Amino acid sequence: EGNEPGDSMKITYRELLHKVCQFANILRSQGVKKGDRVSIYLPMILELVIAMLACARIGALHSVVFAGFSADSLCERILDCGCFLLIT
Repeated sequence: EGNEPGDSMKITYRELLHKVCQFANILRSQGVKKGDRVSIYLPMILELVIAMLACARIGALHSVVFAGFSADSLCERILDCGCFLLIT
């Protein structure tokens, strides 16, 4: 379910696994490996869950940064975690 009432989507476990594996391969192709830090800057959509699970699948640490922060706060949070990649 998304932020708005009535904002929802259904997906099977098989479809989710397929999308997570695809995205994990994309992360690997970008050089992300076990122990790397990844920041995720996405709204409450399916791709946020896929990105989080893909990071967990390859052993990368993820940090979700929410859009409610100011640009300076976002910058500080992203730099503080020393992220290797930012997903937007």
